[in-house]
Amino acid sequence: MDPMNIFQALLVSHRTQRELYARLLASKPATEERQHVFEELKRELHAHETAEERCFYVPLIEHDRSVDLSRHAIAEHHEMDEMVEHLDQVDPHAAEWQACCQKLCDKIEHHLDEEEQKFFPQAGKVLGETQKLKLAKDYEAEFMTLRLKQEA
Repeated sequence: MDPMNIFQALLVSHRTQRELYARLLASKPATEERQHVFEELKRELHAHETAEERCFYVPLIEHDRSVDLSRHAIAEHHEMDEMVEHLDQVDPHAAEWQACCQKLCDKIEHHLDEEEQKFFPQAGKVLGETQKLKLAKDYEAEFMTLRLKQEA
C-alpha cells in the first residue's frame, strides 16, 4: 500500500469526527454514553486541530496563495474550541446543551466541508508531491503523540 499524502491523512480524522458527532447527536440527553462520546470528540478535535495547524497550516502560511485560507481555518479551530469550552460549562440536563451541541456539530461539518472542498484543492496547487507525503508523516506522528498524551 502506498503511503498516505497529507489530504488522505487528514480525511481519516475527518471521518472519525463525523462519526463521533453523529453518535453524540443521536445519544440520549445527560447519559453516560453522551458524556463519553463528547469527551472522545473533544480529544479527537484537540489532537486533530493541533497537529493540523502545526503540520499543514503553518507550512501553507508561507505561500501567498494559501495564507488567507490558512488563517481562516485556524480561526475556525479557535471558534470550535470556544464552543467546546462553553459546552463543558452548560448543564448536560439543560435544553441549552442540546442546542449548543447542535451548533458545534454544524460548525464542525461546515469546517470539514470547507477544508475538503475549498482548502485541499488550493493546498494541492502549492504543495509538491514529496511535501504532501512528508507532511502526512509529520501530521500522523504529531497526532499520535497528542492522542497518547491525552491517554496518559
